[in-house]
Amino acid sequence: MTMELKGTIERKDIGVGTWALVTDSGETYELKDAPTDLKQAGLKATVEGVIREDVMTMAAIGPVFEVHSFSVN
Repeated sequence: MTMELKGTIERKDIGVGTWALVTDSGETYELKDAPTDLKQAGLKATVEGVIREDVMTMAAIGPVFEVHSFSVN
């Protein structure tokens, strides 16, 4: 199911590193294959996509979120 999340993009230095969205309510989502334009620490963004429950990662910082589209706030 497609969902929309708003928050701040962060670079997490766990393992080889990963990109995450920390929502305004404090939840962390690991971004799967984040678009290049979204990979900016501190960027306020709204992302639309799906949670991938079939994907595991080395970072394991939260649900894996596959971004379908985004806008900068």
